[in-house]
Amino acid sequence: MENKKEIYYYANHIYQFSYALPVYNKIGGVFVVKDLSRYLQFKRHFRNLAKFSENTIFNTPRVIISPRERLHELKGIIFFLANSIVPDKDYSGCKTIFHEHGTSDKRYGGKAHEEAKSKLKKYDFIFLSGPKNKKRLEEVGLLFPSEKLVKIGGLRFGPYFNRELSILKEQNRLKIKDFTRKNILYAPTWRFGKGTLPKYGLKFAREITHKYNLIIRPHFHDFKYCRKLKLLAKLHNLRHLYFSNNPNTIKYDTFNDFILADLMISDMSSVIYEFLILGKPMIIVKNEFTNFHKMPKRLDIMQNVDVYDENQDIIELIDSNLLEHKYKETYAAMAEECFYLNDDSVNRAVKFIERLRKEN
Repeated sequence: MENKKEIYYYANHIYQFSYALPVYNKIGGVFVVKDLSRYLQFKRHFRNLAKFSENTIFNTPRVIISPRERLHELKGIIFFLANSIVPDKDYSGCKTIFHEHGTSDKRYGGKAHEEAKSKLKKYDFIFLSGPKNKKRLEEVGLLFPSEKLVKIGGLRFGPYFNRELSILKEQNRLKIKDFTRKNILYAPTWRFGKGTLPKYGLKFAREITHKYNLIIRPHFHDFKYCRKLKLLAKLHNLRHLYFSNNPNTIKYDTFNDFILADLMISDMSSVIYEFLILGKPMIIVKNEFTNFHKMPKRLDIMQNVDVYDENQDIIELIDSNLLEHKYKETYAAMAEECFYLNDDSVNRAVKFIERLRKEN
């Protein structure tokens, strides 16, 4: 019997595993979390998602706890969904792959981008979701040989392209009552990207729901704030307001909300680029974030979108974008520029990993 190398999926936070799950569903593997708290989160959110008859509590995929300082001790293939490799450790006993969880304009590593660059140099391979990933690496001075950069595509795009998502099912999930209204999705990032939810969450809820259904999908790290926002919404007796169950990002991927949205409002979140493949209009909320990659116009949504600030009427801005989607052709071109869309991304990733597993 062939003795294949084990594949390990490592992430700092549970929601980042949404990029690994499609690969696991094809070839299995072991998920790695860094502490007990995330282990318990994994057991809750991955319940009954085991695909290979794993004998595990709650029928989850196999999962182990390992601090990142000891990941180099693993033998096999380590698939990083966060830039968490330790540059001064010896990973000669394994092959390492990095795939970024998202494609936003935030500079690699934020203010610690020099440290982030040293980590990126350490990986054996980098899975690219599209040309923009490569351009972002080049923008910080990282020029890798072609054999290190592997063209994969969007690992989470499959259910959308394969028409596996049901609008009716997602309407029922959120208990949307008025189907005659357009759905506006507000999906901001968190404080790392100067997220706008604390400033505009209640304001948008009060104003937008006068005319539209508003779906608020907070970033994973802002879900606790949404508890306060939900309470305020009840106190203001707001109707036509819905909150997506963001902590369970494994069961309810962003694309579950995307297919409901007629328009999306966001800020610096990576979802603004993933949303491009739907070709729907967007509005970006002006925020205070400044530490971003400098991209050419064809790769920069900020140069191809209406930007909202607090002096504008959000309803008027939504109305005009729904009436005339002036960036429709631009977004179709940007989607092609940002992502590899013509190939089966998950199968490409699987074939590459399987080849590594067979190598001595």
